[in-house]
Amino acid sequence: MIIRPRRLRSSSALRRLVAENRTHPSQLILPMFVREGLSEPVPISSMPGVQQHSLDSMRRAIAAAAEVGIGGVMLFGVPEHKDAEGSGAIDPNGILNVATRAAVAEAGDALVVQTDLCLDEFTDHGHCGVLRERTHPVTGATELIVDNDASLERYREMGVAQAEAGSQLLGLSGMMDGQVAAVRDALDTAGHTDTPLLGYAAKYASAFYGPFREAVQSSLQGDRRAYQQNPANRREGIREVELDIDEGADIVMVKPAMSFLDVLAEAAAVSSVPVWAYQVSGEYAMIEAAAAHGWIDRRRAIEESVLSIQRAGAEAVLTYYATELAEWLRR
Repeated sequence: MIIRPRRLRSSSALRRLVAENRTHPSQLILPMFVREGLSEPVPISSMPGVQQHSLDSMRRAIAAAAEVGIGGVMLFGVPEHKDAEGSGAIDPNGILNVATRAAVAEAGDALVVQTDLCLDEFTDHGHCGVLRERTHPVTGATELIVDNDASLERYREMGVAQAEAGSQLLGLSGMMDGQVAAVRDALDTAGHTDTPLLGYAAKYASAFYGPFREAVQSSLQGDRRAYQQNPANRREGIREVELDIDEGADIVMVKPAMSFLDVLAEAAAVSSVPVWAYQVSGEYAMIEAAAAHGWIDRRRAIEESVLSIQRAGAEAVLTYYATELAEWLRR
């Protein structure tokens, strides 16, 4: 045989030398939950090792993340009080905006402080937008639906509030039509022309968000299938990516990562802006559960799962393993 591919697998040094993809700490982003009123962090039972942070524990976690060189943190606020409009999301003294100011002060320029721009954590119904009544066109019954355009008005206010709190990247995760254009216009009008937008462009109505609902103490009634994407649809995901880019997104995202690597790969092939992916709570929980039973090698599974997301085309990965994985990489 002349061609023997195993030649390049014969030693660890050779395998490293010819590796097509590598994970670097700067490509990792740590999602963090900051809960109002806490004096100590609270463990999240469905996500072993992940916590709802107090402001103090958030600062310590950001310092540790900066020390190992990860690229950024994505903040989610967990308020004490919710209402139908999600008013806490635009309050300068609301938990997410307070946490943003504290995070920016702690991080300096060591990493990028990012914020989730969505109403679901702040509404008493748990949806990502404002609800309104309508008469069902077939049954005639009165029902509540998410009002796309009314939700955009709240997003505009949220965007300005988060930018004024110091957020360095706004993550638009609500999946309302036109959200990127609406927030971009609001930011530009308010003078925040340099604040970039991350469009959660291809965000699917996935079963793998379950543990996240505990993390943000979700009040969700019903489901989000009327605005998040159908998991059966690949082309629709690419269409959403292209729409977000046309509306001015600086970065686009595919979420979840694991079940939608095909969408991620195609998005990376067509996108003119950076493409990221989110290794969501259910993906994390599955690895942790299997490792706890001794069914898989935890470290290898973590490294392989993140590498597979990069191999599919993600230039950065939101993962709850960000700090731990970065520590391994540094060693």
